[in-house]
Amino acid sequence: MKRYLFHRLLALLPVLLVVSVVVFCLIHLAPGDPALVILGNDASPQDVAAMRQQMGLDRPMLVQFVSWFGDILTGNLGHSLFLDTSVMTLFLQHLTPTLALALYAQAIALVLGLTGGVLSAWQHGSLTDRAIRMLATFGMSVPGFLLGLFLIFFFAVQLRWFPVVGYRSSNDAFWLNVWYLTLPAIALGLRIAALIARMTRAVMLDVMQEPFISTARAKGVPERWVLLRHTLKNSLIPILTICGESFASLVTGTIVIESVFGIPGIGSLIVDSIERRDVTVIQGVVLLLTVCYVLINLAVDLLSYLADPRLSVDGGEK
Repeated sequence: MKRYLFHRLLALLPVLLVVSVVVFCLIHLAPGDPALVILGNDASPQDVAAMRQQMGLDRPMLVQFVSWFGDILTGNLGHSLFLDTSVMTLFLQHLTPTLALALYAQAIALVLGLTGGVLSAWQHGSLTDRAIRMLATFGMSVPGFLLGLFLIFFFAVQLRWFPVVGYRSSNDAFWLNVWYLTLPAIALGLRIAALIARMTRAVMLDVMQEPFISTARAKGVPERWVLLRHTLKNSLIPILTICGESFASLVTGTIVIESVFGIPGIGSLIVDSIERRDVTVIQGVVLLLTVCYVLINLAVDLLSYLADPRLSVDGGEK
């Protein structure tokens, strides 16, 4: 177990290095000058050059990268060029809305996905099965931003059941937060629900072919208990794995939905930083999101590893 964890953590280093190099190069090769954005288009070339020197942008790219990566190794992600605030502080300030949205979307995805997958497997080959598979295909095909705009038009503008855009802080009433996050959570979670439903159906149909399912039925166990206690229970490991991986993608993939619904999360922070060419914030936030994604997937792998009945404590087969 310790050896497995050590190798997984060791594999994190090259991932972070590659991501840092790619992000750094893309940002610095993109058109636009942060110094010119700060000073405005009316600034003289001498003022722009002086600002670039003050910001360290006049140095060669390799020197800038080595300096930035060295600061990262010491835990210093730098300061925003515009807000005079550390990148870590900005990240933590915007993390709460993103986590709240991701958790709500994951809850919706779990309820809809597991329910749909179990019903589809139980009614295999029936009209219900075909309808659920059709809805799952539709859910995986429609882009989140398009679904979000449809939800805003129908449920917020026409029916006025939910607010069009906005967010309420954690200091407000719990149900008020839920009310504001419902539409974006649905738009974000339906695709994950479709993925979970398809995975649940496929895994449960495979488990249903196992001999112990036939034995349980031969003993007269009611079909609903065969479905829940035997089939679903023995299908949970791959289902939980896909749920964990989907949660990691929710945390790191809320940029478009947050922009559509005006939620001040990590996605909005990245969009705003790109618009004002705040390269320090972009680099630091993307790197932190990568770390979050990898660590969440690592936690999911560890849970799956520990929950696998075929593996003993030392990692060998029983």
